[in-house]
Amino acid sequence: MDGRVSEGVGYGKTILFGEHFVVYGKPAIASAIGSKTIAKVSDSDVFEFIDDRPETPGYKEKKSGEIQRQIEALLKHFKIDVEKRPLKIVLEGNLECNSGVGASAALAASISRALNQHLNLGMNDEGINEAAYIAEEAGSGTPSGIDNTCSVYGGFIVFQKNVSGGRNRIEKISVETPVEIVMAGSGITQETKKVVEDVRNMREREPELFERIFKDYDEIFSRAKKAVDVMDLKELGGLMNRNQTLLEEMTLSCPEIEEILEATREAGAYGAKLTGTGRGGSVIALTPGKGLQDRVSDAIEEIGYKTFKTSLGV
Repeated sequence: MDGRVSEGVGYGKTILFGEHFVVYGKPAIASAIGSKTIAKVSDSDVFEFIDDRPETPGYKEKKSGEIQRQIEALLKHFKIDVEKRPLKIVLEGNLECNSGVGASAALAASISRALNQHLNLGMNDEGINEAAYIAEEAGSGTPSGIDNTCSVYGGFIVFQKNVSGGRNRIEKISVETPVEIVMAGSGITQETKKVVEDVRNMREREPELFERIFKDYDEIFSRAKKAVDVMDLKELGGLMNRNQTLLEEMTLSCPEIEEILEATREAGAYGAKLTGTGRGGSVIALTPGKGLQDRVSDAIEEIGYKTFKTSLGV
């Protein structure tokens, strides 16, 4: 039995603009963050999957079906028959599993990289990204592709899903210096597939509302892209607040998110919004500079929510 242990990394991510909008072909701006999942793959006598990632209480239990579907999809994609070649897959790292930080994509990306290395397949990032997307699709139904793309490539990106089925638009944005942020967990985990379906049904019921929301988002994105290009962080923060208002109209916020947002703004954050699935999950606060980052983190923790301090553009 081969005694090698092959490792793969998948970055966490945050969406600055465009969660849920990307499902309908709208462009989004996202970034990898400085926290990651590490997958270790080795040969074994029996198939084993060990999930040692840190988590928000209840995350792995609620997501157990999604995680299982992801693992099965990756084994199928890499043509691994665990009866003939049993493997041991161990997940570790400092990315805490929580909604909104790309935990499932980091799982998919890290395992894809580790399997690629272990099987000596020589896949490039595009191939790894394709494998990670297939796992995300099996797990959550209709992913946009933005999470796995951030997890694989890192850095800032503009992402636009080709809803006709062709190649997605991926545009890397060069940022010289990472920007400090605070991420806060609401303590609530939602299943992405159900929330996406709820929004889709709401759009069918209220097409005029969504036509206006989409128009407003187009303007926000256009201004946000220019702000990122020149790192106008004050403008960026204000646009994050506006994006949050649209997400609230789409029923994606919740009392816990609102409480966290109020604390971030009172503490001086440039802007803040939910990130990811919504109805719980995580909040991102734009807090350039170590002093502001610490102040906002402390304010959130004082009202009982857990935070972690990291950076955009990693």
